[in-house]
Amino acid sequence: MKTISQTKDILNHLAAGERLTAFDALKQFHCLRLAARIADLRNEGWDIRTRMIEINGKRLAEYRMGK
Repeated sequence: MKTISQTKDILNHLAAGERLTAFDALKQFHCLRLAARIADLRNEGWDIRTRMIEINGKRLAEYRMGK
């Protein structure tokens, strides 16, 4: 199932110290529902932090792995 693969790819990306926005997830992982994948990871116990950023006048969430 693609969702499991996307979730694993997103986890690996965040675990490598990278940050991720919905735009990035769409381009890199073809993921249209990043918030849902982040919720899945949080439900598994992963500490993922959210920060609101602004890009071109649009506010969006940026996710990163907690300490």
